[in-house]
Amino acid sequence: MSINLLGKKIGMTQVFNEEGHAIPVTILEVGPCIITQIKTIDHDGYDAIQIGYEYLKETQGTKAKIGHLKKNNIPNVKYLKEQRYKIGEKNLKIGQIVTVEEFKIGHKINVSGKSIGKGFCGYQKRHNFSRGPMSHGSKNHRQPGSIGAGTTPGRVFPGKRMAGHMGNIQTTIKNLDIIDVDPENNILIIKGAVPGKVGNVIYIYNNQ
Repeated sequence: MSINLLGKKIGMTQVFNEEGHAIPVTILEVGPCIITQIKTIDHDGYDAIQIGYEYLKETQGTKAKIGHLKKNNIPNVKYLKEQRYKIGEKNLKIGQIVTVEEFKIGHKINVSGKSIGKGFCGYQKRHNFSRGPMSHGSKNHRQPGSIGAGTTPGRVFPGKRMAGHMGNIQTTIKNLDIIDVDPENNILIIKGAVPGKVGNVIYIYNNQ
């Protein structure tokens, strides 16, 4: 079982395979992450590890987090993430550094992150509704139309697809192929797109 890692989205580009076909790829800066806590069934009721990413100054962050890390003599980090992990599978210890070497070319990964926020959006953009007639007499070009029956039920059912806030939600893209791994620069190149904009923090799950 591989350790999942935190990283950042650097941007997108394209690479060419042996047949000369252009492949759209996303470049990720993954890790290095540090193991900040190990939980066991005896002590916590379940097996898990907590990793930290992106070092900070000693005084930055909340006092609770600084105290939590200082208890195990761990450098101050900005992001913490916990994952279920069977501790007996590997000889892990607090303070151990985990790098992009966990991933191999050809493996498939899932990438989770916050999608790009698009603000308040209407029906067509948010739910792919079709528009109204565009002829001269029509006054229903991008309006919603009826949203329910009248006296019965006398209300709009919860979950009705309407205009509202779009994007900026946690999204996961599954089964992305790893094209290249650069352990020296902590770079991971994967096929396709991942959620969020450049600089967003993403969470990488190894499917292997």
